[in-house]
Amino acid sequence: MLIILLLILIGFGGFGLGRLSVEVRGSSTVHIDDTELFAEDKRVVASEQGTKYHLPWCSGAQRIKGENRIEFGSVREAEESGYTPAQNCKGLK
Repeated sequence: MLIILLLILIGFGGFGLGRLSVEVRGSSTVHIDDTELFAEDKRVVASEQGTKYHLPWCSGAQRIKGENRIEFGSVREAEESGYTPAQNCKGLK
């Protein structure tokens, strides 16, 4: 009986410590706006014949033929050239 009680107390103690560590870790989480993730030095790609720009790992970017592919050094550079963000590329607005 003592062993069972001890196992139950250890289980609750471990559960409590786990919950406490999540709460502490969660309180120090920093939330940033998506626009901060794509600072001016982030590269984007577009097609010469298209109107949308993509992040290099998006499926739309991977379908662009090599001879039509344009690379921009930043989102701002792509937008100044008349391109808009692709709707199906997560991370772009």
